[in-house]
Amino acid sequence: MPLPTPIIEVLAAFRPLFTAPTWRKLMTLLTGTLLAQGRRTVAAALRHTGNEMETSFSTFHHVLNRARWSPLAVSRQLLRLIVETFVEAGGCLELVIDETLERRWGPKISKRGHYRDSALSSLKRSVSSPGLRWIVLSAVVTLPWSKQRCALPFLCVLATTPAVSAALGKRHKTVGMWARHMVKLVRRWFPTLPITLLGDTAYSILELGLRCQEQQVTLITPFHLDAVLHDPPPARDTHTMGRPRVVGLRLPSLEAVLVDPKTTWQRLTLDWYGQGERTLEICTGTALWYRAGLDPLPIRWVLTRDPQGKRPPKALCSTNQTQTAEGVVRTFMKRWSLETTFEESRAHISWQRSDGTSGGTSLFPHHLLILMWF
Repeated sequence: MPLPTPIIEVLAAFRPLFTAPTWRKLMTLLTGTLLAQGRRTVAAALRHTGNEMETSFSTFHHVLNRARWSPLAVSRQLLRLIVETFVEAGGCLELVIDETLERRWGPKISKRGHYRDSALSSLKRSVSSPGLRWIVLSAVVTLPWSKQRCALPFLCVLATTPAVSAALGKRHKTVGMWARHMVKLVRRWFPTLPITLLGDTAYSILELGLRCQEQQVTLITPFHLDAVLHDPPPARDTHTMGRPRVVGLRLPSLEAVLVDPKTTWQRLTLDWYGQGERTLEICTGTALWYRAGLDPLPIRWVLTRDPQGKRPPKALCSTNQTQTAEGVVRTFMKRWSLETTFEESRAHISWQRSDGTSGGTSLFPHHLLILMWF
């Protein structure tokens, strides 16, 4: 069954990245993926394209585990399409980063580990599940025909446990280290495009903030209430002795600011994740986030609290000190769009390589469906 012309026009951008035999198999898999209902496996794609009796059916699995195509090249091309389609000229590319657990139990999955399962855990109970932990980087866009924001994943990296890294003979990299590599990679692809990165508490890392500052990327994450904050260093004159100071006087922690009766709070009304309007009280300020051995990071911090006291107070930080407190809060709320993407991917897509990991470092099989947005 041939694909419609609009889809062929979109896929034409990916054609130079594949050999002719791989491209023909990929078109078959794409057609079957669009037609399949439920789990999108290779077998399901072959059934819906009339190839269930194909004697060389194993060659279609080779697209994911043997064919020599570059997942990074596919990711770069996909992000370029997303930017050209959804990001206006002079606009900002908003990215959201998070981890997702792909539950796997097979004994031959060499990179499998045990991780906290956020879908099964709660505040009172922590549940761990075996599987693969993927760090996913997505672009947040608003579709022209909807007010709902969508997170379109274009790059993912497999993060292993220290024990698995040692067993594979590789240097272990933490989630923060992988995030720094991914930020640098995207900046290399788009040297001049304004970029904002949104993450949860796992990405509230000083080293990541410094990398984002180096790459001219704005990082917005939840912030630690007990973080060490300082004033800028005082100005030096010609008669000042000794090494120049890195930071100024230490500021009160956000925990102290939260309970200080002199703190000035402002009210902000937001559309709370599609659940109606909600009023928050916010206060903000600028400071240097500092830890010995690292450079200080200029940030804008924002404290939020519920006027009715039903929800715990939270803090956010942005590496862009010129950003307003309202802008920080509204931008950070876009991070939630990635949770919907994770749920839909787990419910409908299941591609697997020969070593038990899903299809490559670019999430390309997932993008067979995302291309329909174009």
